[in-house]
Amino acid sequence: MTFSILAQDLNTGAFGGAAATGSLCVGGWVLRGDSRAGMSASQGAAPSTIWGEDALLRMQAGDTAEQALAAVTGPDAGRQWRQLALLDRVGGTACHTGAQNTEWRGALVAPGLVVSGNLLDGPQVLLALRDTFLAAKGDLAERLLAALAAAESAGGDTRGLQSAALLVVADNAPPLTLRVDWSENPVAALRDLHRRSQDGTYAAWLPRVPTRNDPERGHD
Repeated sequence: MTFSILAQDLNTGAFGGAAATGSLCVGGWVLRGDSRAGMSASQGAAPSTIWGEDALLRMQAGDTAEQALAAVTGPDAGRQWRQLALLDRVGGTACHTGAQNTEWRGALVAPGLVVSGNLLDGPQVLLALRDTFLAAKGDLAERLLAALAAAESAGGDTRGLQSAALLVVADNAPPLTLRVDWSENPVAALRDLHRRSQDGTYAAWLPRVPTRNDPERGHD
Protein backbone atom coordinates (compact mmCIF):
# COMPACT_ATOMS: atom_id res chain seq x y z
CA MET A 1 0.00 0.00 0.00
CA THR A 2 3.11 2.15 -0.28
CA PHE A 3 6.00 3.07 -2.52
CA SER A 4 9.42 3.92 -1.15
CA ILE A 5 12.98 4.64 -2.18
CA LEU A 6 16.21 4.15 -0.23
CA ALA A 7 19.44 5.59 -1.59
CA GLN A 8 23.03 6.36 -0.68
CA ASP A 9 24.70 9.50 -1.99
CA LEU A 10 27.76 7.98 -3.59
CA ASN A 11 29.66 11.30 -3.28
CA THR A 12 29.00 12.14 0.38
CA GLY A 13 28.06 8.75 1.89
CA ALA A 14 24.77 10.13 3.27
CA PHE A 15 21.73 7.85 3.32
CA GLY A 16 18.20 8.90 2.45
CA GLY A 17 14.73 7.50 2.09
CA ALA A 18 11.35 8.75 0.96
CA ALA A 19 7.92 7.15 0.93
CA ALA A 20 4.29 7.87 0.16
CA THR A 21 1.08 5.94 0.74
CA GLY A 22 -2.70 6.03 0.46
CA SER A 23 -3.14 5.98 4.25
CA LEU A 24 -1.94 7.97 7.26
CA CYS A 25 1.51 8.50 8.76
CA VAL A 26 3.80 6.76 6.28
CA GLY A 27 6.95 8.22 7.83
CA GLY A 28 6.29 6.76 11.25
CA TRP A 29 5.46 3.35 9.84
CA VAL A 30 7.95 2.85 7.05
CA LEU A 31 11.27 4.70 7.21
CA ARG A 32 14.18 4.06 9.57
CA GLY A 33 17.78 5.21 9.17
CA ASP A 34 21.11 5.48 10.95
CA SER A 35 24.32 6.75 9.34
CA ARG A 36 26.24 3.93 11.07
CA ALA A 37 23.98 1.25 9.57
CA GLY A 38 22.03 2.36 6.50
CA MET A 39 18.31 2.57 5.80
CA SER A 40 15.21 0.40 6.01
CA ALA A 41 11.70 0.67 4.59
CA SER A 42 9.22 -1.71 6.20
CA GLN A 43 5.80 -1.65 4.56
CA GLY A 44 3.09 -3.91 3.18
CA ALA A 45 -0.40 -5.10 4.04
CA ALA A 46 0.62 -5.74 7.67
CA PRO A 47 3.90 -3.82 8.10
CA SER A 48 6.35 -4.60 10.88
CA THR A 49 8.19 -1.64 12.37
CA ILE A 50 10.16 -4.27 14.30
CA TRP A 51 11.59 -5.58 11.02
CA GLY A 52 13.00 -2.20 10.04
CA GLU A 53 14.47 -1.49 13.46
CA ASP A 54 16.00 -4.94 13.94
CA ALA A 55 17.51 -4.88 10.47
CA LEU A 56 19.27 -1.59 11.24
CA LEU A 57 20.73 -3.05 14.42
CA ARG A 58 22.04 -6.04 12.50
CA MET A 59 23.55 -3.91 9.75
CA GLN A 60 25.20 -1.65 12.32
CA ALA A 61 26.72 -4.78 13.88
CA GLY A 62 28.18 -5.78 10.50
CA ASP A 63 25.51 -7.77 8.65
CA THR A 64 25.06 -7.11 4.96
CA ALA A 65 21.62 -6.09 3.75
CA GLU A 66 21.00 -9.63 2.51
CA GLN A 67 22.07 -11.18 5.82
CA ALA A 68 19.89 -8.79 7.83
CA LEU A 69 16.93 -9.42 5.54
CA ALA A 70 17.15 -13.18 5.98
CA ALA A 71 17.54 -12.90 9.74
CA VAL A 72 14.49 -10.70 10.34
CA THR A 73 12.09 -12.08 7.73
CA GLY A 74 12.79 -15.81 7.96
CA PRO A 75 11.37 -16.55 11.41
CA ASP A 76 8.25 -14.36 10.97
CA ALA A 77 5.10 -16.39 10.25
CA GLY A 78 3.47 -13.22 8.87
CA ARG A 79 6.21 -12.47 6.34
CA GLN A 80 3.96 -13.07 3.33
CA TRP A 81 1.93 -10.00 4.34
CA ARG A 82 4.94 -7.73 4.62
CA GLN A 83 7.55 -5.99 2.49
CA LEU A 84 11.04 -4.91 3.58
CA ALA A 85 13.73 -3.02 1.67
CA LEU A 86 17.24 -2.57 3.08
CA LEU A 87 20.29 -0.51 2.18
CA ASP A 88 23.42 -1.28 4.16
CA ARG A 89 26.31 1.02 5.06
CA VAL A 90 28.39 0.04 2.03
CA GLY A 91 25.52 0.42 -0.43
CA GLY A 92 24.36 -3.20 -0.53
CA THR A 93 20.65 -3.77 -1.06
CA ALA A 94 18.03 -6.43 -0.37
CA CYS A 95 14.25 -6.65 -0.53
CA HIS A 96 11.54 -9.09 0.55
CA THR A 97 8.04 -8.86 -0.92
CA GLY A 98 5.49 -11.23 0.59
CA ALA A 99 3.06 -12.89 -1.82
CA GLN A 100 -0.01 -11.78 0.16
CA ASN A 101 0.65 -8.11 -0.57
CA THR A 102 -1.73 -6.69 -3.17
CA GLU A 103 -0.64 -6.36 -6.79
CA TRP A 104 1.09 -4.60 -8.30
CA ARG A 105 4.02 -5.30 -6.00
CA GLY A 106 7.76 -5.60 -6.42
CA ALA A 107 11.18 -3.99 -6.13
CA LEU A 108 14.05 -2.72 -8.29
CA VAL A 109 17.67 -2.17 -7.33
CA ALA A 110 20.69 -0.24 -8.63
CA PRO A 111 24.07 0.47 -6.96
CA GLY A 112 23.27 2.13 -3.63
CA LEU A 113 19.57 2.26 -4.45
CA VAL A 114 16.43 0.17 -3.85
CA VAL A 115 12.83 1.06 -4.71
CA SER A 116 9.84 -1.03 -3.66
CA GLY A 117 6.08 -0.92 -3.39
CA ASN A 118 2.77 -2.70 -3.27
CA LEU A 119 -0.82 -1.89 -4.25
CA LEU A 120 0.67 0.15 -7.08
CA ASP A 121 -0.84 1.17 -10.39
CA GLY A 122 1.81 -0.92 -12.14
CA PRO A 123 5.55 -1.52 -12.57
CA GLN A 124 5.94 1.91 -14.17
CA VAL A 125 5.68 3.44 -10.68
CA LEU A 126 8.93 1.85 -9.55
CA LEU A 127 10.59 2.57 -12.89
CA ALA A 128 9.74 6.25 -12.40
CA LEU A 129 11.08 6.19 -8.85
CA ARG A 130 14.38 4.64 -9.90
CA ASP A 131 14.97 6.43 -13.17
CA THR A 132 14.01 9.88 -11.92
CA PHE A 133 16.30 9.59 -8.90
CA LEU A 134 19.22 8.51 -11.08
CA ALA A 135 18.67 11.38 -13.51
CA ALA A 136 17.78 14.11 -11.03
CA LYS A 137 20.03 17.03 -10.08
CA GLY A 138 20.54 18.56 -6.66
CA ASP A 139 21.35 17.16 -3.25
CA LEU A 140 20.14 13.81 -1.95
CA ALA A 141 16.90 15.17 -0.48
CA GLU A 142 16.00 17.03 -3.66
CA ARG A 143 16.60 13.94 -5.78
CA LEU A 144 14.46 11.79 -3.48
CA LEU A 145 11.62 14.31 -3.60
CA ALA A 146 11.80 14.47 -7.39
CA ALA A 147 11.57 10.67 -7.50
CA LEU A 148 8.48 10.64 -5.25
CA ALA A 149 6.74 13.19 -7.46
CA ALA A 150 7.54 11.17 -10.59
CA ALA A 151 6.20 7.97 -9.02
CA GLU A 152 2.97 9.74 -8.12
CA SER A 153 2.63 11.01 -11.69
CA ALA A 154 3.22 7.48 -12.98
CA GLY A 155 0.17 6.18 -11.09
CA GLY A 156 1.44 5.73 -7.53
CA ASP A 157 -0.74 3.98 -4.96
CA THR A 158 -4.00 2.88 -6.59
CA ARG A 159 -5.97 4.56 -3.78
CA GLY A 160 -4.31 7.94 -4.26
CA LEU A 161 -2.05 9.41 -1.58
CA GLN A 162 -2.63 10.68 1.95
CA SER A 163 0.86 10.92 3.48
CA ALA A 164 4.52 11.27 2.50
CA ALA A 165 7.85 11.41 4.30
CA LEU A 166 11.56 12.10 3.82
CA LEU A 167 14.50 10.97 5.97
CA VAL A 168 18.18 11.79 5.39
CA VAL A 169 20.98 10.78 7.79
CA ALA A 170 24.72 11.45 7.62
CA ASP A 171 27.72 11.51 9.92
CA ASN A 172 28.44 15.16 9.19
CA ALA A 173 24.95 16.67 9.29
CA PRO A 174 21.90 16.75 11.57
CA PRO A 175 19.16 14.28 10.60
CA LEU A 176 16.57 15.61 8.21
CA THR A 177 13.25 13.98 9.04
CA LEU A 178 10.17 15.51 7.46
CA ARG A 179 6.66 14.04 7.59
CA VAL A 180 3.31 14.98 6.14
CA ASP A 181 1.01 12.64 8.07
CA TRP A 182 -2.12 13.62 6.14
CA SER A 183 -2.78 15.90 3.21
CA GLU A 184 -4.91 15.99 0.09
CA ASN A 185 -1.61 16.49 -1.80
CA PRO A 186 1.11 15.06 0.46
CA VAL A 187 4.01 14.93 -1.99
CA ALA A 188 3.60 18.60 -2.87
CA ALA A 189 3.21 19.42 0.83
CA LEU A 190 6.40 17.50 1.61
CA ARG A 191 8.33 19.40 -1.05
CA ASP A 192 7.07 22.67 0.42
CA LEU A 193 8.07 21.57 3.91
CA HIS A 194 11.55 20.70 2.67
CA ARG A 195 11.86 24.10 1.01
CA ARG A 196 10.94 25.81 4.28
CA SER A 197 13.48 23.70 6.20
CA GLN A 198 16.29 24.96 3.97
CA ASP A 199 15.68 28.66 4.55
CA GLY A 200 15.13 31.20 7.31
CA THR A 201 15.70 30.77 11.03
CA TYR A 202 15.38 26.98 10.96
CA ALA A 203 18.20 26.59 8.48
CA ALA A 204 20.29 29.17 10.33
CA TRP A 205 19.93 27.19 13.57
CA LEU A 206 20.97 23.81 12.13
CA PRO A 207 24.76 24.43 12.23
CA ARG A 208 24.56 24.41 16.04
CA VAL A 209 23.16 20.87 16.20
CA PRO A 210 25.74 18.15 17.14
CA THR A 211 26.62 15.54 14.53
CA ARG A 212 28.34 12.17 14.75
CA ASN A 213 31.51 13.68 13.30
CA ASP A 214 31.39 16.64 15.69
CA PRO A 215 29.51 15.85 18.94
CA GLU A 216 30.69 19.18 20.43
CA ARG A 217 29.23 21.19 17.57
CA GLY A 218 27.40 24.32 18.65
CA HIS A 219 29.47 24.96 21.78
CA ASP A 220 30.93 28.42 22.20
